[in-house]
Amino acid sequence: MDVTLAIVIAVVVVALVFDYTNGFHDAANAIATSVSTRALTPRVALALAAIMNFVGAFLGQKVAHTVSDTISPPQNNHGLLIVMAGLLGAITWNLITWYFGLPSSSSHALIGGLVGSAIAGGVTVSWSTVLEKVVIPMFLSPFFAFAAGFVAMLAVLWIFKRSSPHRANRGFRIAQTISAAAMALGHGLQDAQKTMGVIFLALVTGGYVASEEAGGELPLWVIFSAAAAISLGTWAGGWRIMRTLGRRIIHLDPPQGFAAESVAASVLYTTAYVYEAPISTTHTITSAVMGVGATKRLSAVRWGVARTILTAWVLTFPAAAAVAAVSYWILHLITRL
Repeated sequence: MDVTLAIVIAVVVVALVFDYTNGFHDAANAIATSVSTRALTPRVALALAAIMNFVGAFLGQKVAHTVSDTISPPQNNHGLLIVMAGLLGAITWNLITWYFGLPSSSSHALIGGLVGSAIAGGVTVSWSTVLEKVVIPMFLSPFFAFAAGFVAMLAVLWIFKRSSPHRANRGFRIAQTISAAAMALGHGLQDAQKTMGVIFLALVTGGYVASEEAGGELPLWVIFSAAAAISLGTWAGGWRIMRTLGRRIIHLDPPQGFAAESVAASVLYTTAYVYEAPISTTHTITSAVMGVGATKRLSAVRWGVARTILTAWVLTFPAAAAVAAVSYWILHLITRL
């Protein structure tokens, strides 16, 4: 087998492993609120999320191209090692934060990993893409989701202020089936595309597909395999993170869960189709949960837990970049030997 082809296959396999870890790491983000309010049972919620993640992966490619445009590795084996190291950095950080139950961002872990390996490998990083499509949304999305969640919950409270609490909760539990499905669909739309972007980058780097500028398109098998991997990862579940989002930040009721999921889903669709930005599902839903919870009183939100999550958010980009850089040096040393 040709060495370049072997490396490309290895990169594709590692990318799908990342996609799988993304599924069980971030699946909880889409369904934790529905499970915590008992709108859905855990098994039903996981099945719903797995199906909607699979479908969502087929709804667009803009985010995938943004990810593939982040770095410009040379079209040789050295470039493929850089892509591989970036994936290893992202996977390592995903596993660390999953183990400790911290809902960090797989999106920023992936971009951070690619940037870290690119710097270590001495290749070009598209800092304008990183700044406009990653860093700025990384800081703005939590504030927007928090504010939108707060406003949406106030609207729900005002509209249903004369309704029977029992009837309202029952109705919102039913409505949460729709909002949870929309959230999971948005997760598939956003996160599966990130893996597609990395695989596309590897194929271009290996010379097996033309670049986007040259008219190259994502092969169907890439879309299908990324959709399947994230769906299978979702079915594996993310119980540690589900507990953090569903209970440790604030105890949610059905109206709060519906408001948080609806706001988060809206942000995911808008950023994917309008801004082509790989927004963080984690940042979005967590901030929305805190926003709706703050309508009770600010002390209702467990800010100590929120502070821990914020620390994980801040560390994600540089930590994944550092691990990716070390991974690159190790891979480079192995190939030299």
